[in-house]
Amino acid sequence: MGIFRWLLLPLSLIYVITTYIRNLFYDKRVFESYTFNTQTICVGNLSVGGTGKSPMIEHLIELYKDDFNIAVLSRGYKRKTKGCIEVNTEMTAVQVGDEPLQFKRKFKDVIVFVDADRKNGIEQIEKTYPNTELILLDDAYQHRKVKADINILLTTYEKPFFKDFILPVGRLRELVQGKHRADVIIVTKCPENLSVKKMESMKRRINANHNQEVLFSKITYDKKIYTKTEGLRLKTFNDFCLVTGIANPRPLIQYLKQQHKTFEHLKFSDHHNFSSQEIENLRALSKPILTTEKDFTRLSQNIEDNMYYLPIKVGLNKDLKTILNIKPQ
Repeated sequence: MGIFRWLLLPLSLIYVITTYIRNLFYDKRVFESYTFNTQTICVGNLSVGGTGKSPMIEHLIELYKDDFNIAVLSRGYKRKTKGCIEVNTEMTAVQVGDEPLQFKRKFKDVIVFVDADRKNGIEQIEKTYPNTELILLDDAYQHRKVKADINILLTTYEKPFFKDFILPVGRLRELVQGKHRADVIIVTKCPENLSVKKMESMKRRINANHNQEVLFSKITYDKKIYTKTEGLRLKTFNDFCLVTGIANPRPLIQYLKQQHKTFEHLKFSDHHNFSSQEIENLRALSKPILTTEKDFTRLSQNIEDNMYYLPIKVGLNKDLKTILNIKPQ
């Protein structure tokens, strides 16, 4: 821990006390948690930054879209609007956030709402679409006002919560003890050939309760890259500019290098809102652009030519649908 981070330690202690008391009040029912008629699955984490929540939400949609009428409720991070909004495919990332817009464009039959107040968001979904059977709560693990039927907690292989520290010294939003609220803990972004021995070592460090499942997931990449209208095999694509505005682009960079690709990398912060000048600079590039699906959602409204995205999916070591065992009500 560097000297500057040590200077932040008093702020971390204040943060620890505040979050501990808040969680204690919810645990002791001093603060009320609400349940709903519609079944809910919460996907979240203990830390800030990218643990793979959006790919996991999409994985759950794929698992259940043929069995349930699904809705997704997200905060709509970095949107410029307020309140509860239903997302449609013609909206922009500035209006509703890049990830909710990505969900809606990818799964047009799925209802998508954004609302920082998850309780109000669920109430609006149930009121507007009373036939909704399953609501997926994106990044709602710390929203104790809503008591989800199932909590899925994500942590990355490279930076698991047991190696982290509370904000602002580290990246944890709450104490590690918060893991006990989870029904399933998933270690995300694992290496391609993670051994059973390393899985067992990670499980021991996580120290899950007897009623908690611990799973491991990896990122799998599509063999094609896409524009709004067409696909192109990745193996035929080379000498490009990689543009990323995600928390951790390292796995993508490693994958492209493994594919022997030649590229320049332009890195921006997670959920970056591109300025007009940055858009113009990207338009002026002589090479084609490859970006993530999330970044494509933001950029494609301003850049239409010579830009592609590479979709990703989640690969799990166990069948999540069997573990969750959700039944129609």
